[in-house]
Amino acid sequence: MTSEAQLSLVTAADVDENFDDASAALPDEHADLETVLAAWHTATLRLERTHETLCAEVGRLNKELELKNRELARKNRLADLGQMASHVAHEVRNNLVPVSLYMSLLRRRLSDDAGSLDILAKVEAGFAALDVTVNDLLNFTAHRNPQWQTFVVGDLVEEVCESVGPQLEAQMVDVEVDVPPNTLLTADREMVRRALLNLILNAVDVMPSGGDLVITSYDGAQGFEIEVADSGPGLSEEDQRRVFEPFYTTKPHGTGLGLAIVYHVAEAHGGTVTAANCPEGGAAFTMKFPRKEMRAAA
Repeated sequence: MTSEAQLSLVTAADVDENFDDASAALPDEHADLETVLAAWHTATLRLERTHETLCAEVGRLNKELELKNRELARKNRLADLGQMASHVAHEVRNNLVPVSLYMSLLRRRLSDDAGSLDILAKVEAGFAALDVTVNDLLNFTAHRNPQWQTFVVGDLVEEVCESVGPQLEAQMVDVEVDVPPNTLLTADREMVRRALLNLILNAVDVMPSGGDLVITSYDGAQGFEIEVADSGPGLSEEDQRRVFEPFYTTKPHGTGLGLAIVYHVAEAHGGTVTAANCPEGGAAFTMKFPRKEMRAAA
């Protein structure tokens, strides 16, 4: 074999050997690259999850800040409205007292005049509606602290239902009360009575042609709940958002203070009141009284 042939053979052998060495080394380098890419992919996914979590948290904080700002604006507006409403209500009530007396005297003088008595009855109905408005204003502005006492809830519910019995009967509203007997609540009885009355009247107003009114309660470890549900048309999205705002009403002759008073009563007890549509139709308002507040009062 010539030296040129030997050189060619050696060179070919060297190339084959180097190729084998490179082929043997390639899997390790490929594995390292895959490891780096896998680590990069994992870090990218983790960064994406962190980004999503941060975005969600920022969104939650923005919503919370918006709610806090809205609540602060509401309280500031309530303070201004409260001072004005309180002054107006007291002035109106002072002037209503003598007018009511004069109408009573006039009714005696017109006892034989049926036409005049009919007109007087309409005037008295107008003054009665005005008196309701004044009472709403006074209750709305009466930001007194609760006078805590323990009472039987069922007795209070029965008392309120009896007070509006004629209206319930006239509008053909059937009432169902599901409050366990001897259920006790530690709260301001008069404030709760007023709130419950407003919830019932609100339910009756949305059922002018009759319907069902259901009052239920739940006494749990976290607190006491009482719910007033109706079979009316339910609440729109705007109603659910604004229903507890003072002077917001969908009624042609409403003051828009009834549910605002309910909100104030719940807030004064450290509780809440919520409004929601029932699955079977109608709306339900639920007042919640936290157990810790009742224990502190006791």
